[in-house]
Amino acid sequence: MKVTLLMLLGAILFTNSSFAQCCAGGSGSPIAGGTSQGVLASKQIELNTNFQYINTNKFYTHDSPDTTKYFDKFHSAYQYFRFAYGVTANFTMSVETGNFFIKEEIGLNNDPSKTYNSSGFGDLIIFPRYEVLNLSGKKGKFEMTVGLGYKIPLGSYNDSTGNLEPFSGQMFYVSNPQAVQLTSGAQDIIFYMLNFVSFPTLKLRVFANGIYIKKGWNPQGEKLGNFASVSLFAGKTFFEKLGVTLQVRGEWTDPIKLNKNILLYAYPNYDVEATGYKKVFVSPQLSYSWGKFTTYGLMDIPVYQYVTKTQVGTKFQATVGLSYRFFARKNIAKNMLSGSYYCPMHPEVTSTVPGKCTKCGMDLEKAR
Repeated sequence: MKVTLLMLLGAILFTNSSFAQCCAGGSGSPIAGGTSQGVLASKQIELNTNFQYINTNKFYTHDSPDTTKYFDKFHSAYQYFRFAYGVTANFTMSVETGNFFIKEEIGLNNDPSKTYNSSGFGDLIIFPRYEVLNLSGKKGKFEMTVGLGYKIPLGSYNDSTGNLEPFSGQMFYVSNPQAVQLTSGAQDIIFYMLNFVSFPTLKLRVFANGIYIKKGWNPQGEKLGNFASVSLFAGKTFFEKLGVTLQVRGEWTDPIKLNKNILLYAYPNYDVEATGYKKVFVSPQLSYSWGKFTTYGLMDIPVYQYVTKTQVGTKFQATVGLSYRFFARKNIAKNMLSGSYYCPMHPEVTSTVPGKCTKCGMDLEKAR
């Protein structure tokens, strides 16, 4: 596979892609890595995992850095997993989830009473995708894929810290900030679109995606803000194995909403007004392919940040991952062939003469 990071996981879908809402949580996407997911070939399987690390102690007021701090640091280490299967040549189904090794907010001046952390699995995402348009020619290829995902909370979202009331001796519990909860606790709907254009003679690929997540209410009476992002990618292959891609991504999140009829006895442990943001990232990405494996890495560099009120912003965010693709049946390529040569990664691409795959640039192999 020579397509540069085309199957990245992503800034996407639990609140892990970029920590932004002070005392309230991160961005609105549960798919880690800024996902750009097309469809697989029929009966093709992809196993994909990536590791994402986030670290920040940078605060903003509107679009300007601020010396005001509400805590010392936030950091998280997150392992994301995806299993995808090409049901047909146009329809792919994937199941995705992720595990936090650590998700921690360190209190101001390293105050242990204001330090919160958690670990464990976050959300389960069911993510079907369908290729609605595929135009191929000698000069290039154009694809359009749409997806409709469903996010199911798996981890805890109501972890609390007990505080002893000195006069009565009673213990009162307050929910920890959304930033360190393993999930929002809500069921969300994910809308997705990918447009992909390749120019095989130039070994150049241009693609764009859009994601919109309609957030649901959780039993705690909280609704994290709806999330949207738009990304543009340009990638080129060097030395037949090395892929270089540059991504520009804009994303925004609405403020959190609270159901006051539910939150009668415990005001949340965060400032509701200090939620919601707009951001622009530039993300250089590298990938290297050998056989059925592709390894990749990217760094998200914020070039613009605007928050609704003083809150923490993005500082350091990096992702590295590994993808493995194979077919459920060894003879699947032969069954799909209409010519003498085929692409081992995209067997629907065939030819009667030797050449390169119009989809990924790999050398076509002769059928046996």
